[in-house]
Amino acid sequence: MSAAKPSALIRYTALRLLIFVGCFLAAGVAVHFGLVPAGLGGSNAIWVILLGLLLSAPLSYVLLRRQRDEMSEQIVSTVDRTKARLDANRTREDAVQ
Repeated sequence: MSAAKPSALIRYTALRLLIFVGCFLAAGVAVHFGLVPAGLGGSNAIWVILLGLLLSAPLSYVLLRRQRDEMSEQIVSTVDRTKARLDANRTREDAVQ
């Protein structure tokens, strides 16, 4: 992994957030124009947030598959390097004793 390449976790999270914001705005417009029923009483904001989450989850699952796989690979390689480093430290300590 080069230092210039942005973290796959940050890229995935940013794209996921952008998809949510887009769905949130689309849900807000749909509620405003009466295409989707408004929430009960004062729950309109919560309703729009829930609609945004409901719309963005399957979209993110389908659209961000490649980014999710890259993020997973990056996390696995980091965990593997950490395990190897811990194992090397453990064997070094055993050699000293």
